[in-house]
Amino acid sequence: MLTESFLDEALAVAQRAATAASAVITRHYRSNLTVEIKADATPVTIADREAEATIKQVLRATYPDHAFYGEEEGREGESDFVWLIDPIDGTRSFVRGYPMFSTQIALMHRDELVLGVSNASEFGEMAWARRGGGAFLNGTPIRVAATNEFDAQTALSIGNVKTLSRGAGWNTLASLIQRCGRTRGYGDFYHYHLLARGCIDLVIESDVNILDIAALAPIVREAGGMFTDLRGAELNLATTSVLAGTPALHAQALAMHLL
Repeated sequence: MLTESFLDEALAVAQRAATAASAVITRHYRSNLTVEIKADATPVTIADREAEATIKQVLRATYPDHAFYGEEEGREGESDFVWLIDPIDGTRSFVRGYPMFSTQIALMHRDELVLGVSNASEFGEMAWARRGGGAFLNGTPIRVAATNEFDAQTALSIGNVKTLSRGAGWNTLASLIQRCGRTRGYGDFYHYHLLARGCIDLVIESDVNILDIAALAPIVREAGGMFTDLRGAELNLATTSVLAGTPALHAQALAMHLL
């Protein structure tokens, strides 16, 4: 049963796992690592693999019967509870020596994302949330902005949009950009942290993996924002796009049919 006490405990365990992973990551950061290229053309290092193993060790100590879906080792076990783990989301940043990467840990219960921890250890930010408990950044409650219209003050952040660029949605995105006062590409964990704390208003991505965003969705939602795919569908293990923002701007962007 998903009681508040269970969710509080699970969130605390996820935070411990993320902190334990940060020790592994810090040990390898800016060292002379061998970088392998996986079948999907993304890089992986020993730091990714060791961090994922560390996270699972911490989680399994409390939840031995839960299932796991990790970036490096895939799906393990069957359960109504599945831990989604990306030990280093932003491995390209990690291997190039700049701190735009984070450890992402989320818990999914019967297809619902119920908590998330996003720990950008070298950047100095840990964000977290659990269903019904609000969102926090470094222990401080956070909330999305009250932005209701696209105007000269609106801030839009764009992530990976290669797929979007190939279709009619590219022109739609261009028209949306014209309505915003500021457009940036903060990327990875960072624009979702900024959205959840009210610093930007909308995030668009067309090329993601669920493990990149599973932990961030509960954080944005508990901060009062909306977080779906670009068609407005609920997130699932096959999700590949994101539309996240303040409720009003999310609704307006969704009506533009980017995909």
